[in-house]
Amino acid sequence: MNSQQHNQLKEGEKVTAVMLYTEDELVWGDVITMEAIRVSTWLRTPAIPQYMTILNAHVILFTGKEAIRPRAFAELYIPTSKIIAFHIKPPQQDPLDYDPEEPMRKMEPVIALVGAFQFHGFIRMSTQTNLNRYLDVMKEPFTTIYDIEISQPNLPAMGVVRTPYALLRGECVWFSPLTT
Repeated sequence: MNSQQHNQLKEGEKVTAVMLYTEDELVWGDVITMEAIRVSTWLRTPAIPQYMTILNAHVILFTGKEAIRPRAFAELYIPTSKIIAFHIKPPQQDPLDYDPEEPMRKMEPVIALVGAFQFHGFIRMSTQTNLNRYLDVMKEPFTTIYDIEISQPNLPAMGVVRTPYALLRGECVWFSPLTT
């Protein structure tokens, strides 16, 4: 974030580095939110904007087998309806959004296909259900997956992004159980 943008922060606001994924793009940059907003779950709240403003944005477009070099934008406005996945840019993170000791819950390993990316992680669900039933009854637009490794299979040189959790737009993601 440049100094001019930093000077635009109002009292009670904060800056958070984020990454988001659309059908064909990877975008990273900074968002400004109220301090009370938990950025990692922001898209699951009524405070979700129609357009997400990304400052100091970098965009990689994925088409075919090669990525175009990152393009930089001082400000970028992305329709929130086009965002398929969203997370805080590592190494930043929020505290867990659940109690790991909660009874009758399990972490189900999954692969989520998000545009050109693969997310290997876990969905937290009832011990009484399976992935098919979970997806069938999921009503919220975004679901959370945990302990994720994100890769782009066509570009292994990109490496792997590891993040504690991300929000995925259920209607735009393909899920598969991850068998060990």
